[in-house]
Amino acid sequence: MRLLVTGREGQVAQALLSLGGGDVQVTALGRPVLDLTDPQTIRHAIDTYKPDIVVNAAAYTAVDKAEEDEAAAFAVNAQGAGHVAAAAAQAGIPIIQLSTDYVFAGDKVEAYRETDATGPQGAYGRSKLAGEAAVAAANPAHAILRTAWVFGPYGNNFLKTMLRLAQTRDTLRVVADQVGTPTYAPDIAAGILAVAERLVRAPAEHSGIFHMVAEGHTNWAGFAQEIFRQSRLAGGPAAAVEPIGTVDYPTPARRPANSRLDTTRFATRFDHRLPAWETGVTRCLAALNEAPAER
Repeated sequence: MRLLVTGREGQVAQALLSLGGGDVQVTALGRPVLDLTDPQTIRHAIDTYKPDIVVNAAAYTAVDKAEEDEAAAFAVNAQGAGHVAAAAAQAGIPIIQLSTDYVFAGDKVEAYRETDATGPQGAYGRSKLAGEAAVAAANPAHAILRTAWVFGPYGNNFLKTMLRLAQTRDTLRVVADQVGTPTYAPDIAAGILAVAERLVRAPAEHSGIFHMVAEGHTNWAGFAQEIFRQSRLAGGPAAAVEPIGTVDYPTPARRPANSRLDTTRFATRFDHRLPAWETGVTRCLAALNEAPAER
């Protein structure tokens, strides 16, 4: 199986590249070779590499900056996603589109299901939701995978930020009233491969929207505490965590108070579950300790 992945430098794209080999060939391309705002580059990449499936992992992810430049977020996350889906459809192949918990308002008590009403509270969420619609309209052979709180050994993320700050601070103030599921990027990549195998074989049976996150949930302060607990045991940096409220850490964009996603539909359709989020922390710390200079 040949995968063409958009967004070479992203956490998920890097994780997919690391899983490639043998019967799975992964090609990840970023700008300027493949630019979501330039449909010609997308079509050229598909014609050149002739993939069996396209994974659109590229995105405008600057959540706060999007509040000031919503047009830029929409150009990549909405129109750009539609360009990728259309090019894949023209080539007769399916697309996997990565989406986000930010498409929901975050005011539900229970975990969100795919059938729940959306209600993004900011520009980033609106752009990603528009991207879901654009992909579905352009290519009937699509799997839209909503995930959340992505972290891993590559790029910038919450886990790496906590470890960096703990090197110079004894105590960190972390928001405790936003709940969700930290999800390890390599686990997302493994989930994407499970989806790709089935979507390529039987697109009609495996198309739609699915929630794909790790098992369990926590809040940001709890996430930080687990990072430091495991890091301390391994002899790494650690700090005390002071839980605070969202009101104590204002940001330009509103974050969902509840980002929990129900993964029942995903597990049933693809016979696959992502490991517990705490396991992802363990594996991420191990990966960083093995090759810290490469991250």
